[in-house]
Amino acid sequence: MDADDFPTPDADVTSIEPEALKGRIDDGESVTLLDVRMASEYEEWHIDDESVESINIPYFEFLDEEVDDDVLEQIPDDRELVVLCAKGGASEYVAGTLLERDYDAIHLEDGMNGWARLYDAVEVTNYDGAGTLLQYQRPSSGCLGYIVYDDGEAAVIDPLRAFTDRYLDDADELGVDLKYALDTHIHADHISGVRDLDAEGVEGVIPAAAVDRGVTYADELTTAADGDEFQVGDATIETVATPGHTTGMTSYLVDDSLLATGDGLFIESVARPDLEEGDEGAPDAARMLYDSLQERVLTLPDETLIGGAHFSDAAEPAADGTYTAPIGDLVEEMDALTLPKDEFVDEILADMPPRPANYIDIIETNLGQQTADNEEAFTLELGPNNCAASQESMAGD
Repeated sequence: MDADDFPTPDADVTSIEPEALKGRIDDGESVTLLDVRMASEYEEWHIDDESVESINIPYFEFLDEEVDDDVLEQIPDDRELVVLCAKGGASEYVAGTLLERDYDAIHLEDGMNGWARLYDAVEVTNYDGAGTLLQYQRPSSGCLGYIVYDDGEAAVIDPLRAFTDRYLDDADELGVDLKYALDTHIHADHISGVRDLDAEGVEGVIPAAAVDRGVTYADELTTAADGDEFQVGDATIETVATPGHTTGMTSYLVDDSLLATGDGLFIESVARPDLEEGDEGAPDAARMLYDSLQERVLTLPDETLIGGAHFSDAAEPAADGTYTAPIGDLVEEMDALTLPKDEFVDEILADMPPRPANYIDIIETNLGQQTADNEEAFTLELGPNNCAASQESMAGD
């Protein structure tokens, strides 16, 4: 049944916007969610936090005029329930059904699709390079991006196509010219916004090392080779080749203060090495990742901040609310970074999570080998990112 097919409930159902729900969760308020999507959708991705109690009961359990008692017994009646679904139709219907039975229920406007459109910009206060650095955070998928701006110019790293207008609007609000849009690699979990921004007059940049994967539009954009630099006001963005997660994986050192590592190194884990060449090529990719980490990343000063392209539920944000951490802290907390190469390879191959949903279609779209309109692109990237080698934190192990 499509969300539009659900009848309007007789009860007057109150809705809560995704931004308001996230605000409650961020404030540590206890929230009880009733997720009425199918169990497979729920297991793939759902809203999770220490302050959240999440219950999954599929919407079809509420379609009969008489809802089974064993269903109702699973639902707390002593607190407010936030009912949610994929798009908002089923959740409004279920919330109305519960209100008629004297439950305190509201529903999440636009459902998980609305949740997926949340995108926060948080200042990296420990950044000490020229200008100002913000970290973009997409809580639904854990995607991270960065915008650095100084002296009337700006650059965005790892932009998402779904938020193309947001970057342009933010630049206008900040009174700066968005000069560059840089990708760290061919992403497997979301559709890149580099080409769309390039079409809007921003200089799109992709790693030169990624072109051989079959990029069809390389001649239309700027390619960045190891050592290349991009100037944003007085801030210098240096290209640092860090292959491993992919052969073209590239990091960007933002004014010697933060290394935007893409999917090479996260604050809670290291990259998974199997998304380009599969299981067969994963060991060689893992060895390549080890060399990149040891020779290109961990040789930077200990105070250099690491900022990946993703965070997981296991990640702990810094005091400023960003998912960044100094290299020295990560070396102390993450044993994988101090292992010999063979042990490192064994460690990261041991327990890799499921591959990202629709990752083949997403990769081919990012290569330009297939097309997707905006709605198709948004749907493809719904769900968790799963680009780390472990779903559990490797920090503090």
